[in-house]
Amino acid sequence: MTQVGIMIEGQEGLSWDRWRRICTDADRLGFASLRRSDHLISLMGPDTSERDCIECWESLAVAAEWTKTIEFGPMVSPMTFRLPGVLAKMAASVDALAGGRLILGLGAGWNENEHSIFGVPFFTERERFDRLEAAITTMREIWGKANPKPARNSIPLLIGGKGSKRTLPLVAREAAEWNFSRLDVDQFRDRRDALDQCCRDIGRDPATVKRSVMTSYLIGRDRSDLLERASAVREVIPSLGAMSPEEVLENRKDAWLVGKPEEIASRIRELSLLGVELFMLQHFLLDDSDALELLAREVLPAVA
Repeated sequence: MTQVGIMIEGQEGLSWDRWRRICTDADRLGFASLRRSDHLISLMGPDTSERDCIECWESLAVAAEWTKTIEFGPMVSPMTFRLPGVLAKMAASVDALAGGRLILGLGAGWNENEHSIFGVPFFTERERFDRLEAAITTMREIWGKANPKPARNSIPLLIGGKGSKRTLPLVAREAAEWNFSRLDVDQFRDRRDALDQCCRDIGRDPATVKRSVMTSYLIGRDRSDLLERASAVREVIPSLGAMSPEEVLENRKDAWLVGKPEEIASRIRELSLLGVELFMLQHFLLDDSDALELLAREVLPAVA
C-alpha cells in the first residue's frame, strides 16, 4: 500500500493560523503523515527575516491537540539545536499528548548561516555526525527511565540521507524509516540497495525499514489550474521567480510531481514499484487548501 503525506517547510511563511488550518486539513483528509522542517529562519532569501517561521516543537505540541489520527513530527530536528536529553523529554511529552502518533526525524544539522544568525555552535561534519549517533543512545536511555514515557517506547526514528559510510549504516541500526529527498530514480535505487545490504550485514530484515521520498508537487484539475499554481509558487521559491508559469511547469516536471490528479497518481504508482512506501509532498502554497482537497479526493484513492 502506497501512502501520501504532507511536508511543510515551516521557515517559509508558516504562521499559527496557517498551521492550524493545515493540521486540520491534513488530519481530516486522510493523509498518512504530516511533517514540518525544523529551521529557525527562511533558507530561501533574499531577506530571510521577512517570512514567518514558528518554532517547530511548539508547533508539534499544538498539532497533538489539533489532530486526532494522523502521524506527525519533524522531518529532521538538527541535533545541534538541542541537548539530546532535553529533546528526548520534549518528544516523549508530545508523543504522550498525541497518544503515540509522533515520528521523530533526526539529523546532524547542515545550514551554517542559520547557526551563525542564532548563535548556535556549528561543528565539523564529523563532529556533528558523532553528536547525532550519541544523541540517539542518550534519548533511548531517557525514554526508558524518565516520565512521561512515550506512548510507544521507543519513539520511531526517521533518518534521511544517502551517505554509505555513516548514514545508511546508522539507518540500518536505528531507524524505523529512511527518507530520500529527491526524485532521482537511479540514485534512489542505488541507495536503496546499499541500505538493504547494511541491514543484512547486521542481521536486520530490510523490509522493516520504511522507505519514503520527499518531493514537491503542483496539481491542477486542468492546464489553467496548473498554470495558476505554477505562477503562485514563483512567489515562494526565488529560483523560479524569473520564469513564466509555463517555464515553471517544464522546469519542475521531472524533479517534482506535476500534473493533473491522474498524472500524479500514475507517477506515484510507477515510483512505488521501486519500493517507495510513502511520498512526503512539500506543500509550498500554505493557503492552498484546495490543492490538499484535490490530492486527497483524487490521488489518495488511486494509489492506495
